Amino acid sequence: MKKLINGIFIGSGFLLVGLGALGIALPLLPTTPFLVLAAVCFAKGSERFHAWFLSNRLYQKYVGPAVNKKEMEKSAKRKTLGTLCLIFIISFLLVPIWHAKAAILVVALFHIYYFSFKIKTAPVPGKELAADE
Repeated sequence: MKKLINGIFIGSGFLLVGLGALGIALPLLPTTPFLVLAAVCFAKGSERFHAWFLSNRLYQKYVGPAVNKKEMEKSAKRKTLGTLCLIFIISFLLVPIWHAKAAILVVALFHIYYFSFKIKTAPVPGKELAADE
C-alpha cells in the first residue's frame, strides 16, 4: 500500500511539474504554485525525486528565491500579480453577494501589498553585468 501511495505522489509531482512548465509559456497559468505543490508531492513520495527536483533549474529559478530569500525577479512578480489580479477581477464580477465581493477585495489588496512590499525584487542574472560595463 505504501508503494502505491508513494507512486501516486510521484506521479502527481510530475504532473504538477508539467503544469508548472506550461505556466512559463501560458500567461494565465501560474508557475510557482504548481512547482511548490510538486515539491511537496516529491517530498512525500520519494527522497530521490525530491532531491532531484530541488536541484532542478525550474525549482531554482521560480520557487527557490521565493521560498529561501523571499525575493522574485520583476518579470515573475508581474506575471504572478497579473494572474492573481485577473482571477480576483473575474471572481469579483461573477459573485453576486456583496459580502463575498468585500472579502475578495480585501484578499486582493493583501496580495498586492504582500507582493509589492514584502517580497523583494531580485536582480535579473546577467543584467547587473551589463550595468557594470
